[in-house]
Amino acid sequence: MKAIAVYEDGDEPVVIEKPRPAPAPGEALVRTLRVGVDGTDHEVIAGGHGGRPDGEDHMVLGHEAVGVVEDPNDTPFEVGDVVVPTVRRPPNGANEYFARGEPDMAPDGEYHERGIVGAHGFMAEYFTSPAEFLVEIPPELAEWGFLVEPASITEKAIEHAFASRSAFHWEPDSALVLGNGSLGLLTVAMLDSDFDRIYCLGRRERPDPTVDVIESLGATYVNSNDTPVPAVPDAHEPVDFVYEATGYAPHAFESIEALAPNGVGALLGVPGDWEFEIEGGRLHRELVLHNKALVGSVNSGYEHFEAAVESLSGLSEAFLADLVTGVHPLDSFEAAFVDDDTTIKTAVEFAAYEER
Repeated sequence: MKAIAVYEDGDEPVVIEKPRPAPAPGEALVRTLRVGVDGTDHEVIAGGHGGRPDGEDHMVLGHEAVGVVEDPNDTPFEVGDVVVPTVRRPPNGANEYFARGEPDMAPDGEYHERGIVGAHGFMAEYFTSPAEFLVEIPPELAEWGFLVEPASITEKAIEHAFASRSAFHWEPDSALVLGNGSLGLLTVAMLDSDFDRIYCLGRRERPDPTVDVIESLGATYVNSNDTPVPAVPDAHEPVDFVYEATGYAPHAFESIEALAPNGVGALLGVPGDWEFEIEGGRLHRELVLHNKALVGSVNSGYEHFEAAVESLSGLSEAFLADLVTGVHPLDSFEAAFVDDDTTIKTAVEFAAYEER
């Protein structure tokens, strides 16, 4: 079968031939439909994130996948079921985090992530997976199923943010999403039904397709070149919830200033090493005297995938069509990895969905 991989000494994805996998007991064989491309894939390709499976000179890419069950192999699934795989797997047998059903809370060294670190990804014509790591989705969502994984990341971040406010009565009505990439736009759409005011901050100048998407959702675009994060309360109003998806390290601290009293910020971006000055005492006072909080969130669990399926089912086809700017067949897969001003979200298509 064909797969898309990056080699140890390479800096570009290539198509390779690999044996079609045979499912082990408890595993299903899945025929891949589509696999999304995101910033993490680019970081893996560049060698700045993750790591290959032990003993391998290459990594099969892809962690945002959707497929159809080809061989249930005595799992609860049936041939033709549309499924989305979760990302994390136990590294060397089960550990306490996987035993509790909380792989997303495992620290470094206690997990592999398919297509990212320690295990091959899903960017191949077929893949196998234990049944407990496959989430069934409605057939009508097959076209967009590769968005379930990124949506699950947001589901977890929102859950943890609300959990941090659960000790008191909290009814947030405003949100600021930092980052107008595909994850930021998807998050704006997911927040739309629960927040009266939503802002999305980015660095792009008009005209720009991401700004068009933001405004089509009824949200307000904030250009960080004109209004930096700490100035958002002056230009608009303080917000109850900040969702950071940029990896720009100063935003973690600037978010504190943008938050209203009792507000919470969820940090999802992963910056590199970065030293800079902050007014530590003032920010500390903001957190303490105004009951603010910051929470970090990475990866997601099975229940977040299930919640993401429900959220995606409620998004309009028009929004999804605007978000996904390119779905490219295997023979021109390179186009899915091009990142320019017209690109929002792309995917590689291995097979078209045919309902059985």
